[in-house]
Amino acid sequence: MTENNDQQLSRLALVALVVGSMVGAGIFTLPAAFAHSTGVLGALISWAIAGTGMLMLAFVFQTLSHHKPDIDAGIYGYAKAGFGNYPGFLAAFGYWIACCLADVACLVLIKATLGQFFPVFGDGSTGVAIAAASIIVWMVHLLVLRGIREAAALNTIATFAKIIPIGIFIVVVIAGFNADIFALNFWGGEAPTLSNVASQVRHTMLVTVFVFVGIEGASVYSRYARDRNDVGIATVLGFLGVLCLLVLVTVFSYGILLRPDLAALATPSMAGVMEAIVGPWGLVFISIGLLISIAGNYLSWSLLAAEVLHSAARNQNFPSFLAHENANKVPSTALWLTNAVIQLFLIVTWFAESAFTLALKMTSAMTLLPYLFVAAYAFKLASTGETYGTADTARRRDGIRAGIATFYAAAMLLAGGPKFLLLAALLYAPGSWLFWRARREQGAALFTRVETVVFGVIVLAAATALAGLISGAIVI
Repeated sequence: MTENNDQQLSRLALVALVVGSMVGAGIFTLPAAFAHSTGVLGALISWAIAGTGMLMLAFVFQTLSHHKPDIDAGIYGYAKAGFGNYPGFLAAFGYWIACCLADVACLVLIKATLGQFFPVFGDGSTGVAIAAASIIVWMVHLLVLRGIREAAALNTIATFAKIIPIGIFIVVVIAGFNADIFALNFWGGEAPTLSNVASQVRHTMLVTVFVFVGIEGASVYSRYARDRNDVGIATVLGFLGVLCLLVLVTVFSYGILLRPDLAALATPSMAGVMEAIVGPWGLVFISIGLLISIAGNYLSWSLLAAEVLHSAARNQNFPSFLAHENANKVPSTALWLTNAVIQLFLIVTWFAESAFTLALKMTSAMTLLPYLFVAAYAFKLASTGETYGTADTARRRDGIRAGIATFYAAAMLLAGGPKFLLLAALLYAPGSWLFWRARREQGAALFTRVETVVFGVIVLAAATALAGLISGAIVI
């Protein structure tokens, strides 16, 4: 589908969508999030694993944008093209819910940051915090309704604005680096054994997934790109830039405070590290930078969430009413449903033990299934040779990259543990009503035989999760 020229996005805007989606709530929490689980060595191994896996995924998006330029729905479209209607629906629904949860994480962190100065906001899940966050939800809603291009332009500005405080933090933390403290943190305060390091690494995996979520931003908005080749380039460039920032923020923080002190820092922990180096003004400076960063991050996720619903409806895997656009070419109905779900999740955070951690890990769990479908589709193309010439030397290279990305996504799903898989099923099961509604509109059969089995497994897992929540075996 060709969009009007006034709604098309440049390569810079696409890079900003990738960076803006990835750089947000997560990076400001990394020092404490990693210190809770691991020391320097475990952190380096975690980033090596995550960086390799996600780089392969970035290459997968680049490859698919070249070999399947006709698929303009990105992460959802690839799953449907490769594995059928219901898997395509699951990818779209899972990614949409992940976007909503990422927005919730942003809102909780905004209020937790303000809570350091205004106690009424607490950890971001108090009644006042939820009410204030709700106001933000609907203010941004009104902004996005004015137009995708205008919102994307604002996101580009916010992306550059939030890189500045992160860059200053990295310069300051390098200047204040203490090699002796870094050495004491190397093994994480535990015996230097392989099993200890492996355990530390496993417990950081969902954190690394969360901070990389958004890598597919350019792909989701591929139908707005002026040049389809920009989609793959923007994905790789955005990923590499963000990876450098994540590693620097994490590793150099171990040279400022001992691991127990890092782990004890309040959210956002980057502000606590800055305060330890330069004093109280550092806390204020990073907190302001965080608020700017998360505002842009929240906008990015709002745009992505509505676009996924809209694209899926246009491709007949979601009910047709979600394909509606307003006079500004904004998927307004999809946006209304998205913000209604965000509002519901905000209310749920009132009952969570740790609202931010829950939103973070559920975002990761919901995103990994769509990632798995995308990587597996690229592997399928390379294996069958579809879209490749008989003498195409890139086929083997693309197959290896897609195979690594597929293994990585599957491994991360398992590493997260059964709790989050069960909670994900609790969302997928009732959400499948939207698929039923879409198939009914088309007068098509609901499931194939294989899809019936998949749906049955999801319902069983959802029932198990519900029973666990009622009995107290699963705590949110």
